[in-house]
Amino acid sequence: MPGENLSRDEARERADLLSVDGYEVALDLRSAVGAPEGAEGDEGAPRTFRSVTTIRFRCAEPGASAFADLIAPSVTAVTLNGADLDPAAVFDGSRIALEELLAENELTVDAQCAYSRTGEGLHRFVDPEDGEVYLYTQYEPADARRVFANFEQPDLKAPFRFEVTAPEGWTVRSNGVGTLEKDGRGALPQKGGGGRREGGVWRFAETKPISTYITSVLAGPYHEVTDSYRRTFEDGTVLEIPLSALCRKGLAPYFDAEDVFLVTKQGLDFFHDHFDYPYPFGKYDQAFVPEYNLGAMENPGLVTFREEFIFRGQVTSASYERRANVILHEMAHMWFGDLVTMVWWDDLWLKESFADFMGSFSMVEATRFTNGWITFANNRKAWAYRADQLPSTHPVTADIRDLEDAKLNFDGITYAKGASVLKQLVAYVGREAFLEGARRYFKRHAYGNTRLRDLLAVLEETSGRDLAGWSRAWLETAGVNSLTPQLTCDAEGRITELAVLQDAAPGHPELRPHRVAVGLYRRDDDGALVRYARAEADVDGARTVVGELTGADRPELVLVNDDDLTYCKIRLDARSLDTLRDHLGDLTDPLARALCWSALWNLTRDALMPARDFIALVLRHAGRESDIGVLQMLHAWATSALTHYAAPAWREEGGRLLAEGALGELRTAEPGSQHQLAWARFFASVAASEADLQLLTGLLDATAKIDGLVVDQELRWAFLESLAAHGHADEAVLDAELARDDTASGRRHQVRCLAARPSAAVKAQAWAQVVESDALSNALVAAVIAGFSRPGQRELLAPYAAKYFEAIERVWTERSIQISMYVVQGLFPALQDDRSTLEATEAWLAAHRHAAPALRRLVLEAADDLARSLRGQECDAAAGE
Repeated sequence: MPGENLSRDEARERADLLSVDGYEVALDLRSAVGAPEGAEGDEGAPRTFRSVTTIRFRCAEPGASAFADLIAPSVTAVTLNGADLDPAAVFDGSRIALEELLAENELTVDAQCAYSRTGEGLHRFVDPEDGEVYLYTQYEPADARRVFANFEQPDLKAPFRFEVTAPEGWTVRSNGVGTLEKDGRGALPQKGGGGRREGGVWRFAETKPISTYITSVLAGPYHEVTDSYRRTFEDGTVLEIPLSALCRKGLAPYFDAEDVFLVTKQGLDFFHDHFDYPYPFGKYDQAFVPEYNLGAMENPGLVTFREEFIFRGQVTSASYERRANVILHEMAHMWFGDLVTMVWWDDLWLKESFADFMGSFSMVEATRFTNGWITFANNRKAWAYRADQLPSTHPVTADIRDLEDAKLNFDGITYAKGASVLKQLVAYVGREAFLEGARRYFKRHAYGNTRLRDLLAVLEETSGRDLAGWSRAWLETAGVNSLTPQLTCDAEGRITELAVLQDAAPGHPELRPHRVAVGLYRRDDDGALVRYARAEADVDGARTVVGELTGADRPELVLVNDDDLTYCKIRLDARSLDTLRDHLGDLTDPLARALCWSALWNLTRDALMPARDFIALVLRHAGRESDIGVLQMLHAWATSALTHYAAPAWREEGGRLLAEGALGELRTAEPGSQHQLAWARFFASVAASEADLQLLTGLLDATAKIDGLVVDQELRWAFLESLAAHGHADEAVLDAELARDDTASGRRHQVRCLAARPSAAVKAQAWAQVVESDALSNALVAAVIAGFSRPGQRELLAPYAAKYFEAIERVWTERSIQISMYVVQGLFPALQDDRSTLEATEAWLAAHRHAAPALRRLVLEAADDLARSLRGQECDAAAGE
């Protein structure tokens, strides 16, 4: 990534100097189809497209110098204020030098930009089913410069007008409404000696002022479904929003666009009810695109999603809930992030924390997914708790020095911790004060840029509270607190004092104010574990007495942070822990149950509970879990406990117990139910014995059957991955399966399964594919890495620990940041979980103090995860003695 970074200081200086009046961007995408022409056909040369950009901008200091951003293989022409500049003299591969600026300026850049295979910039995908080409853009935080020349920072907003020349018959979309000229008049001449190719010209309406990173273009033979949204406001005005949903033609048979539109309309109703600011960007297209690196992206008027949200096979309701949450998360960004945008990536939370919170808030109140806060407590917050205990943890308002920092800060703190803090803020200032603050924020800063102080100002106005102290405690410090109940009772079994103890990690000693609920639980006459008393309290400092519960009967379970009002790790007293060991499945409230599971998992990760004990709890109680999302999370945690935290000597036994338990639950689950499907997938992931693998083979070839279980194509691949990893499905079997499912999804599955085979030659080939070559697309790189690192193949993978440390700095320098992140994170030798690997990691960090800070951060995080694993294994080994 040489020369592609941009520092905060550089961005601040440029924003002080320049303001942008508008962009006109013309892209010729006819080169996306057919053989590359001219020099583009040379071995190793990228396939390119023509990009012509005109930027009108003003300079506060005439005569000053600045630069525009562009990452492109070549620049044909640069014109500044009518003067032709020598591209070789002003363009260095990532920046265009601009000298002697006037008060009012016009810059035109004619460039050959490269199609992407990494999901950054303008991504080009060829569908293996029919050979059709699909294009889409993805820019955040700073990849618009791979498609057109610009000033790539969020606070230089401007209106954009796009023109796209595309092959005949293609659908083309951008942020604004587009019109097609069928005859192609006005199209850019094709560079590279090919003359003018046939194509249509799409011209798009000018956008409102937006940041470069949320501009978007989509082009290809996409399947499209249309609908509309209509709302009449109290003053009689009518808002009509054209809706569309798009996907590849090959996914059209599986595309449930009606459900996408249902959630979309419910979300638009919710946000219009609560924000008092009509949706500002005209139309609302939602495109599901291939090989997408993210979950989704909030481009105004053209939201993009990963196409895995179109389900080719059976999935549980948790998958539909997740899709609904993402749809609403991106919709919330139309206001938080697109209408009002942070000045710099320091305040990324101003959009992501709000969207994460609003996604769950709106989903619970406006859609059928009314248990969304359970998923939030059990899933999203687990992501936050992990991130907040890494050495790279940071305040919600982060210190983002440059673009590489920004790329890595799309993390569990910025999203899930920030959302958790906002959930508590709503309780603190009141729901209506919070929403009124949002309404004033939108109206006051529409189409502008903000910082933390701008948001706090409106919330202080509407709530009447001084939020400076709250902000310092929750937004400007890092780390997670633990809350533990301390209980004393008299001889009659009544509480004489119940206190909540708060502590913090030594490196982040901040003790914060928490509004918590404390719940007391006991078994009723039917054996159900139910709450019989509850009190809310403001925990502040190391010890807080909850006086309201004095005199209550002694509980079997004390649940601090009942109802999940604050952000903390829940600890358990000894009696409560004993109760959960025996009666967790008897706990009737699903949110309380999810919170208890989260507490137990945190104990396991913190080496306070042996991994074998956590696995025993899963085997004993998970079969009674009614919430399917919680159940699937328990499966993931149990796998992680076995892989990373169980003592090596016990792993084989633990794996046998998990497989045995999973098969038992699979056989007894209601036929055809989503619980049966979840247990089938979990069983496949932990199956290892000959009998288990024979059963999977039998389910594949229909010689075995489990009543109600439909083995569709996606489940077939899940079974085959396990079989391949254990040497029971060779290349011929996997090739035959690909012939049965020769689709984009099928190819990803096959690549992963091929890399999972237990062979030294296979591992060498997989390593070379992702480390020594850049021939694979981003999606296939991720698939190879997923197959390469298999928990049961530690000995096969051992030689790659040293190779990893030899390769990562070169990879970081030569590859895009997205691919580099895949390699550095995915190939870290976490499965070589012994002291020598930790020492090798620490030695690399010591020897590479001047390596890119973002690279060092990833390695430092991996080292911390490994050290945590070793502590967990020591805890588990001690329990087995």
